[in-house]
Amino acid sequence: MERVWQREYANQMEAKTDITAYIVGFYNCNRIHSVLGNLSPSVFERNKAAKKPIVVSEIT
Repeated sequence: MERVWQREYANQMEAKTDITAYIVGFYNCNRIHSVLGNLSPSVFERNKAAKKPIVVSEIT
């Protein structure tokens, strides 16, 4: 709804194209998400990738 409430689309295909571009280009990449600590997914993933992995002992 945050994308379409002020827009008028000529047809369903135009709406689908615009909404998909919004989700892929902005919502999934740039928009902050509270579940990620108010970071965007791209920043969250970059931070996770920069952390060293947990070392697991091979002794059983």
